[in-house]
Amino acid sequence: MYIRQMFAQKPCVCSIEVFPPKKESSLAKMQDTLRRMAGLRPDFISVTCSAGGSGQAGVSTCRIARFIKNELGLEPLAHLTCMGADEAGLRQTLDELFASGIQNLLALRGDALPGLQAPPRLAHASDLMRFIRAGYGSFGLSGACYPEGHVESASLAADIDALRQKQEAGASHLVTQLFFDNLHYYRFVNRARKAGVGLPVSAGVMPIVSARQIERTVKLSSASLPPAFTKMISRWQNDEQGLFEAGIEYAVNQLRDLIEGGTDGVHLYAMNNAEVARRVFEGIADLLPTPKEGV
Repeated sequence: MYIRQMFAQKPCVCSIEVFPPKKESSLAKMQDTLRRMAGLRPDFISVTCSAGGSGQAGVSTCRIARFIKNELGLEPLAHLTCMGADEAGLRQTLDELFASGIQNLLALRGDALPGLQAPPRLAHASDLMRFIRAGYGSFGLSGACYPEGHVESASLAADIDALRQKQEAGASHLVTQLFFDNLHYYRFVNRARKAGVGLPVSAGVMPIVSARQIERTVKLSSASLPPAFTKMISRWQNDEQGLFEAGIEYAVNQLRDLIEGGTDGVHLYAMNNAEVARRVFEGIADLLPTPKEGV
């Protein structure tokens, strides 16, 4: 099923994001995690690019997506980046994804890391979308968006213009970078709608449940930290179990507000933690929608 069809069937689509393991020896553990997540019945599971960004290291994105599709019976959203790749390599990956029955792709430029460059004709995610559409028109395409603006963007207005280009390039769904203040999401979506971006937007939320996440994720995401969040961190950062519980509660409250506020979808950055996903889904279970009648 195409993800765009899910948004036609439900007022709010729920999804989980995972990342492929870096080592073959971790594959069995990853598959067990996915089985546990599948029991929560998300509408789809998003799979980030393999270690190394271009899919050349670790267990491949396609392999994880194929397991989700064929073994678990859920739709995967496979990430594809052009940074550090070439057109021939991208075609090879697309051929493999197509042969595996994968229908949905999240097309990204990828992080601008030292030593990595995008192919000359694929400087932006919208360029990659056009590249995919030209040779592989059967894929459903999704794109990323940034409620507080991309770190490399000159302004939020420039970010919104980039979304219009993604829409014109064939994207049918957007998923946001993580954020901790829902007001940024609501303002961003309102501004995008006024600018003519009509695509459904999944709101990305990451539960912060460990001190390691604070150091690695919060600092790197460039998301602003509202007072309620910083207060939570200050209170529980030296209490492992306390931070876990508080982080789950904060994410659940965020998601409940988003669902009740009419968001098109919620996207859980679960960091490959099935227990976190379970606890969060339990916290929003009473709000999870059912398909519209007659669809």
